[in-house]
Amino acid sequence: MERILILDFGSQYTMLIARRVREMNVYCEIVPFNKIPAYDADIKGIILSGGPSSVRSENAPQPELGGIPASVPMLGICYGAQWLAWHAGGSVAPTEAREYGRAVLTIKDSEDPLTKGIPTATKVWMSHGDTITGLPAGYKLLASTEKVENAAFRVEGKQIWGIQFHAEVQHSEYGMQMLRNFVIGVCGCAGNWTPSSFVESTVASLKEQLGNDKVVLGLSGGVDSSVSALLLHRAIGDRLHCIFVNSGLLRKDEFPTVLESYKNMGLNVKGVDASQKFLNDLAGVIDPEQKRKVIGRAFVDVFNAEAEKIDNVRWLAQGTIYPDVIESSSVPGASQTIKSHHNVGGLPKDMKLKVVEPLRLLFKDEVRRVGKVLGLDPNILWRHPFPGPGLGIRVLGEVTAEKIAIVQEADKIFIDALKRWNLYDKVWQAGAILLPIKSVGVMGDERSYENTIALRTVNSVDGMTADWVQLPYDFLAEVSDAIIRGVKGVNRVVYDISSKPPATIEWE
Repeated sequence: MERILILDFGSQYTMLIARRVREMNVYCEIVPFNKIPAYDADIKGIILSGGPSSVRSENAPQPELGGIPASVPMLGICYGAQWLAWHAGGSVAPTEAREYGRAVLTIKDSEDPLTKGIPTATKVWMSHGDTITGLPAGYKLLASTEKVENAAFRVEGKQIWGIQFHAEVQHSEYGMQMLRNFVIGVCGCAGNWTPSSFVESTVASLKEQLGNDKVVLGLSGGVDSSVSALLLHRAIGDRLHCIFVNSGLLRKDEFPTVLESYKNMGLNVKGVDASQKFLNDLAGVIDPEQKRKVIGRAFVDVFNAEAEKIDNVRWLAQGTIYPDVIESSSVPGASQTIKSHHNVGGLPKDMKLKVVEPLRLLFKDEVRRVGKVLGLDPNILWRHPFPGPGLGIRVLGEVTAEKIAIVQEADKIFIDALKRWNLYDKVWQAGAILLPIKSVGVMGDERSYENTIALRTVNSVDGMTADWVQLPYDFLAEVSDAIIRGVKGVNRVVYDISSKPPATIEWE
């Protein structure tokens, strides 16, 4: 499968590069700059991301590209461009003031493969503290801005380019065209990585990987685990054993509802109530990172116990998707570890089952497109994302049965109201969070000192970035009133108006 490698130097925009490449129906992988995989002929090109470091620093990231043939096209963006110039003997110096924001790019060579079809003057997005003050010998200038002379260049006689602006962000007007020029035009990618082709190749790969083995899969009722189940079912049929665990951290009445929804999907599903185990394991745990890992271990413990009841089961399937993998990796800089997703960060070293993750290559929107190809029930396909650790990370601080019950009631009021107001399908994700603070209120003729619920609603494409949703004031007033009146122990409701970044979608 042809692919583009994206070397991550810690830029906040690295995931956007991947998104833009995927939008061309070209598969790409983000890899740490210091963990470049062995070269194979499927690698059609390499993109070096930006990053917060200076190439002049003693500890500047240094990729080892010796194993990559000189014929493989390469594009450096921001830090990547500066490294290409510095590494070849060019000069890089700090700017008088950090350049951040829009700039007008003037193209000096409109016939170059990278700049072909782009207007002579176009707006681009700058974000850097250093600048290339002198190009090495054999480097050709392609474009400049008012403040950045060497804004784009090419190594003469080679398929190597560098740009000091961020073509991947929407603020760069013809950035997508420039990336397309590189990925499709220069690298020669066919752009045939579609949902249908993914299903075909993944099913074939799963058949080869799993052979005649049995697989146990934890279903959650969400799109990720459901699409994983359908892919595995196509590959191995009845050798897939699905388990839906009641962790005690699900939404209100979700356990019986989800079990019922799977009856018509042809899957072999068993429901297991392990709510008390999860609550016991979480007792006294406050740190969000530790909480995720405790929940992850508890899931694996349950799956191991259930797997032992199935003769010769050897695999644990998970609905891990690409953002989980990226956010759980560690690259110095803005893209450093944000959280350990329980799918990829909480597995014990002595786990008895091998792990298979059919969706670990896909972003959330890509999972939905694959689900549509597979014929997944629309009620599941378009269901809001729900965190793997469940309501355990929507109760800030220690998790108790009482706190979970409060969140469940508030969440149900919120979600039901979104559906009633025809807003559910217009937002990407919504939920209620129980804050670890109490405040004074007046309920009836008495003073109260009770809990606070935060409501969170965001719109996103893949969960890597997200914007808060401006819900109608009348709607928020209705929901706030309903929660305060209907949920015992709550006397205040607030609305989260933070975007990702700098915040995250979940509070923990």
